[in-house]
Amino acid sequence: MSAVSAAPSASAPTLDPSALRHDWSRAEVRALFDLPFPELLHRAGQVHRETFDPAEIQVSTLLSIKTGGCPEDCGYCPQAARYHTGVEATKLMSTEAVIEKARQAKAAGASRFCMGAAWRSPKDRDIPKVAAMITEVKAMGLETCATLGMLSGTQAQALREAGLDYYNHNLDTAPEFYNQIIHTREMQDRLDTLSHVRDVGMKTCCGGIVGMGESREQRAGLLQTLANLPAHPDSVPINRLVQVEGTPLAGAEQLDPFEFVRTVAVARILMPRSMVRLSAGREAMSDELQALCFLAGANSIFYGEKLLTTGNPDTERDMALFARLGLRPMQVTQQGTTVHAEIVEQIDGDPSSSSFRSATPTCAA
Repeated sequence: MSAVSAAPSASAPTLDPSALRHDWSRAEVRALFDLPFPELLHRAGQVHRETFDPAEIQVSTLLSIKTGGCPEDCGYCPQAARYHTGVEATKLMSTEAVIEKARQAKAAGASRFCMGAAWRSPKDRDIPKVAAMITEVKAMGLETCATLGMLSGTQAQALREAGLDYYNHNLDTAPEFYNQIIHTREMQDRLDTLSHVRDVGMKTCCGGIVGMGESREQRAGLLQTLANLPAHPDSVPINRLVQVEGTPLAGAEQLDPFEFVRTVAVARILMPRSMVRLSAGREAMSDELQALCFLAGANSIFYGEKLLTTGNPDTERDMALFARLGLRPMQVTQQGTTVHAEIVEQIDGDPSSSSFRSATPTCAA
């Protein structure tokens, strides 16, 4: 299950934070996991500082624009229609309602607004409705992100033209563990959607879930797969399983908190220019655990009371934690245009105006 090995399986690789690699071996990733905890955090912190200001955290808000009724059988998900979790299926929200939520999110300090719909994949007739939401949110000066399930190339292009900055589509877990969690969609389907998103020039947001009964070897496999994609995901959400009564994974063995921090640290080392985001499961994390994650290189959180259908720490708690740690929300508004720190290229033709000296814009970030 979630047992860890005390003996390193190989020598940990020498790190060059300026280099982006897509050829990580499983042995190299496992060796990083097996480092003594202080050494792993030290290495991850060094890598983090090469690209990002360690005192800044990007904040995002996630809104479920269409909840429940999903035909998939993902073992962790309370939105699957086949499970009895108390989540009621809803219709797609109106554009006006979504815009009001986006205004509230911006007022609360969010810089990115993510819209999620519980679909296996959107129907073509749904795309213009979501595109209208994206256009309106973008006009408010917020970054836009969506997670709608599998996309065709044509659908990805339509969302890009509407102004979508990021598309979220997680791999969830290691290839060898995938079919123990999901049976209604192959991992290749997920990889195909990511390819469509990259092909039209959108940024990718792609990570996984830990604490589903996988081994450390399988956690290494998830991160190896992410790091060896043709382009590193621009954002890498690390979700800690939220066990929901009625789903197959309710009652799973809890993941050791230090193992979660190790996962964050290894993600930072493998994908040095990506945002590493604390996503689902933060509500149950202590302030101390979150602080360790920030020390390990996490530099993004979801912000607000709800994370699709599960709880999330409220904004007051987050701001209090930031104050205690001397952290601040990432400021990404430049002359009325909101851009994400790692995709800042230039403002008014000035290449020297990037937010961070090493935050070079690239699809491999």
